[in-house]
Amino acid sequence: MTDRRPALHATDKLAFLLSLVPWLIDHERVSVAEAAAHFGVGVTDIRRAVELIAVSGIPGDTAQYQHADLFDIAWDDFEQNDVIVLTNLVAIDDTPRFSAREAAALIAGLQYLSSLPENADRGAVASLMSKLSRGASGEPSQVAVAQEGTSEVLALVRDAVERGVQLEFDYAGVRGQVERRRVDPLRVESLDADWYLRGWDHLREALRTFRLDRIASPALTDARITHRASDLSLPDTLFEGSPDDLDVVVEIDAAAAPLLDDYRPSDVVDAGEGRTRLTLRVGHVGTVARLVSGLPGRARVVAPDEARLAVASWAAGAAARYDA
Repeated sequence: MTDRRPALHATDKLAFLLSLVPWLIDHERVSVAEAAAHFGVGVTDIRRAVELIAVSGIPGDTAQYQHADLFDIAWDDFEQNDVIVLTNLVAIDDTPRFSAREAAALIAGLQYLSSLPENADRGAVASLMSKLSRGASGEPSQVAVAQEGTSEVLALVRDAVERGVQLEFDYAGVRGQVERRRVDPLRVESLDADWYLRGWDHLREALRTFRLDRIASPALTDARITHRASDLSLPDTLFEGSPDDLDVVVEIDAAAAPLLDDYRPSDVVDAGEGRTRLTLRVGHVGTVARLVSGLPGRARVVAPDEARLAVASWAAGAAARYDA
């Protein structure tokens, strides 16, 4: 077969060789034609590169190149079957590797990503986990990440956004009352470990943000959405105030105050001794307990009393579980 591709420049050849070796190691056994198609070069370039790899390596303790100091290939397969198999590896095996614990942590993160609806059943995630297992310095611990209870709701909400249909659900709103909502779903976003739906609330006739773990009995409808994200001005920050929100005064170390910027705090004042006092608008007193529990900087709720009681109750419940 005759190649009609232009010859590679010197810099391109170097980048090509640096990419080819780990790719061959990962694939273990691959044809010259497959390699050429993957890298977008001619089969002649692949053959020449493999022949160059076979005489490359690093000098050993004697400062001379011995057989074990060079890459080697299965020459019979290469010459007779046009197949590339590396039989001896050098240099690249001496590169730093993830420890077994590091690999296990990364694999756990990938398992979490694969559990999300948009990443489910993707071969790329499974392939990467396999590479991490093979490339670690030791056998990674077996880990499994359980899907959260919001996974089914998240999948349904994402389906509604993609299909452009209205969504109905029961929602625990301000002060815990439950109402049936009909919403034009526009965007799904996450903040830390929590997921939120932004959409047009037909009950309130306004844009609203809904926390997915407070949604119950969700159902898709046949009605098309009447408001689209392109027609509305969705704010960059996740949380937007509403007339029903509570004003909560929080005091926190000044260095940690920027963590609350998404809540668009008002009445930000210097409380002295490196502390900042600010007012947040929240939709539910339960939100205050979750917010304060995850904040550094000795966060303290100043007012109102119902918010202080909610945080105190949450803290007492948490402490009781330790005692149990």
